[in-house]
Amino acid sequence: MFQSFDNLSDFSQSASRIAELRRVLVDAGVDGFIVPRADEHQGEYIPPSAARLEWLTGFSGSAGVAVVLKEKAAILVDGRYTLQVRDQVDLSVITPLSSIETPLSTYLKSEAAGLKIAYDPWLHTIASVERLSQAMAETGGELVAIADNPIDRIWTDRPAPPKGRAFLHGENLAGKNAADKLAGLQRVIVDAKADLTVLTDPSSIAWTFNIRGADVEHTPLMLAFAIVPAKGKALIYVDKDKIDDGVAGNLTALAEICEPKAFESDLAKLVKDRAAGLDGDLAAARLAEIVDASGGRVVELADPARLPRAIKNEGELAGSRAAHHRDGLAVTRFLAWLDRQQPGSIDEITAAETLEAFRAEAGDAAGIALADISFDTISGAGPNGAIVHYRVNRQTNRRLQPGELFLIDSGAQYLDGTTDITRTVPIGEPDALMRTRFTQVLKGMIAISTARFPKGTRGVDIDVLARIALWKAGCDYAHGTGHGVGAFLAVHEGPQSISRRGMAVFEPGMIVSNEPGYYKEGAFGIRIENLVVVTEREAISGGDAPMHGFETLTLAPIDRRLIDSTLLTEEERGWLNAYHARVRDALMGELSEPDAAWLEAATRPV
Repeated sequence: MFQSFDNLSDFSQSASRIAELRRVLVDAGVDGFIVPRADEHQGEYIPPSAARLEWLTGFSGSAGVAVVLKEKAAILVDGRYTLQVRDQVDLSVITPLSSIETPLSTYLKSEAAGLKIAYDPWLHTIASVERLSQAMAETGGELVAIADNPIDRIWTDRPAPPKGRAFLHGENLAGKNAADKLAGLQRVIVDAKADLTVLTDPSSIAWTFNIRGADVEHTPLMLAFAIVPAKGKALIYVDKDKIDDGVAGNLTALAEICEPKAFESDLAKLVKDRAAGLDGDLAAARLAEIVDASGGRVVELADPARLPRAIKNEGELAGSRAAHHRDGLAVTRFLAWLDRQQPGSIDEITAAETLEAFRAEAGDAAGIALADISFDTISGAGPNGAIVHYRVNRQTNRRLQPGELFLIDSGAQYLDGTTDITRTVPIGEPDALMRTRFTQVLKGMIAISTARFPKGTRGVDIDVLARIALWKAGCDYAHGTGHGVGAFLAVHEGPQSISRRGMAVFEPGMIVSNEPGYYKEGAFGIRIENLVVVTEREAISGGDAPMHGFETLTLAPIDRRLIDSTLLTEEERGWLNAYHARVRDALMGELSEPDAAWLEAATRPV
């Protein structure tokens, strides 16, 4: 199994750890400390050695930040984690707050006015430090960078940094050779009038150099930094224990492999009297400090690998389609298996384990092994399904009981593609409210699937399409409608998204999820998710604007038993029936007779 079901979150020592942290802060002459969930690369995927927020508070979510002051502490999380955080932190010591209603800058202005608040410049971006510094200055306070993270001083059993082995991602899968990718990056650096840039995002390094790694869970990343000059050979700073001779032979044709301990001093030498392009939203504030202290100049330059990485080439798209076909077989076999189980006979862990087993079998049958799952499976029965990023463990494990809904959000990492799919199914007979809310969510999902939009459209422009049916019923969901997805890389990838913050323009080749939902606390959760790819679309008769749309990649049935067809328009019914016909045609010939019969029934026209 790629997933552990042990409950590793523990806030039993949180009070004593916060008390010890406060003593260290007094000695440092500061009034508080900011603890983000971040590492030096500012990514969502961090190794255990960087899980400072979880160690201090017990909160294990993928996004959040704590502020520890002399007499109070708070943790700020977004709508995905408002339920989870209250179960995972010591509420007598830490106050949970919504980061949407109370952003970190607002909290500091109200609770830390006039104080001196410390931060680790490796764990905050350049842009975030600028915002927080301004907020503190407005109240007469001060944001202070400290060289040694105080948590590292008290975390005596901190895990060692990871040493996962790197491996090559062949050009047949990558779709483009690394030398051409580097040349493209260097053209961007020249156009920005910079002399070099620093790649801080391990996904960008993986994509640029056609390399993958094993330093974080479920995402094939090699944690490293790279300095890419406008001309000449790049430098990669990575623990050489991760690099075998075969990988080194390929990499050294593109870059010099350097020890991580030399990174700061090398950067300082290279930027003297030169311009360094840094991404303010992604690069650690410490990098700007190095440039400034060395007599260099920071030029704002978006990570030059981020956009081309998001726009999948034909090789990557072919791999993604193959991976989704394979994954559709596994998910369909799982759904058929689930339907044959007696209500109350299986639990959330059994369901997650069974789905992973079907994925492994599908990969083996195709000759492309399941490399990993793309994230811990969200397997939520009844009220657990209402916890948006629920992670089942042996203490919370719940049986799938009659009359409840079961939500399973899961994905796979195959060498040729990354998948992510959510299906919600009834266990026994659903009630009228479940069917109504499911259908409203489905209407939003179909609205995104069928959308035609002008060239230049952003995710923020179409997010409302997924919500309008719920809004008309006085409902909503507290997460984005869609996130970007990598090509055998991160299941959450920018810059594209369908959300209120989705400011990136959609470009053909971008893969994004389509996953509206609804969550009734203490009762059930509903989410329907397919992955889609942006495509150019034919001109609309009588129109004069170039149009884009989405091609659906995911292949698995949507549960008909939860659909109130009277709430669907003819167009919506037409899309659903056509989608189910496509799923049926694509998968039927590769299923066993019982599973094929199940799929035939599951995809009957609505």
